[in-house]
Amino acid sequence: MGLLDILQQAIGGDASAHLDQVAQHASTDEIGAGLAAAMRSNQTPPFGDTVGKLFGQSSPTQQAGVLNQILATLGPAAASALAGGVLGRLLQPGQTQLSPDQASQLSPAQVTEIAAHAEEQHAGVIDEVSRFYAQHSGLIKTLGGAAVAIALAKMKENATRG
Repeated sequence: MGLLDILQQAIGGDASAHLDQVAQHASTDEIGAGLAAAMRSNQTPPFGDTVGKLFGQSSPTQQAGVLNQILATLGPAAASALAGGVLGRLLQPGQTQLSPDQASQLSPAQVTEIAAHAEEQHAGVIDEVSRFYAQHSGLIKTLGGAAVAIALAKMKENATRG
């Protein structure tokens, strides 16, 4: 069974239940593109809310990973100024990445605000964060059926084009 067949089954049923199977057959880029489409959709919560929710479900290492993705996309100076400078207060002078211990000091609400401001500064941050989360299909399941279904539908659309 190919990826297109799996996507068709997933879209027709419980999308979250098929996500592991999709993740085994799809590339990180394919999953990331689908996830980015879901994060941009007006049928799902805003990007900041989505990232805050995923952050709350993440391990400290994953939390640091997504925040470091935002830092890398915007640059440490710009990212440090977001959401009242909360990231800047965690970073030591010259430090460009957060450790898992530093990341775990932030609340999902703070990360929601950081992500929302990051999107305002650089719309491409959605693609970068989506690529990061594409590597963690277990977390994607926590987004709920609508977001997963949108992501899988976008993956199917892209697969039929290619």
